[in-house]
Amino acid sequence: MKTERDTRWDHAELFRTAAPRLWCAIYAYSGGSRTIADDVVAEAFARLIQHDRSIRAPEAWLYRIAFRLAAAELRARKRDGPLVEDAAPVDQSRLEIVLAMRALSPGQRAAVYFHYQADLPVREIARITGTSAATVKVQLHRGRARLRNLLSDDEEEQR
Repeated sequence: MKTERDTRWDHAELFRTAAPRLWCAIYAYSGGSRTIADDVVAEAFARLIQHDRSIRAPEAWLYRIAFRLAAAELRARKRDGPLVEDAAPVDQSRLEIVLAMRALSPGQRAAVYFHYQADLPVREIARITGTSAATVKVQLHRGRARLRNLLSDDEEEQR
């Protein structure tokens, strides 16, 4: 029997299953910022624990909060700093994709990441990001076109 002090969700299990996907989504959304991804995921889970009783769908709630926090952090930073934060060696093709993703708007990055990396349908992306399906379709279209231009220019320069 649950007491008043019990929580609604198994936070450890939710963190184990949802945190890696959420971190990857925020990492892509932030344009490859591990710092933002780490901070935002931790803060989103802290807020989940704090507001546990009022949350019906915890994973969707986490995504909404995390994307809002990341967007606020990106606005605050107005990043003109280094393109890659980490000194760890990075696969060149992966670096090119991260840099190309960074050139997209945050909405386009989220739509492209969720559609191609997380394999989510448009309606689910709209639900997670708090936008309409039509908006997600436009962001996907524009994001794909922008990536195609960015990545094809890189290939042509290398020839």
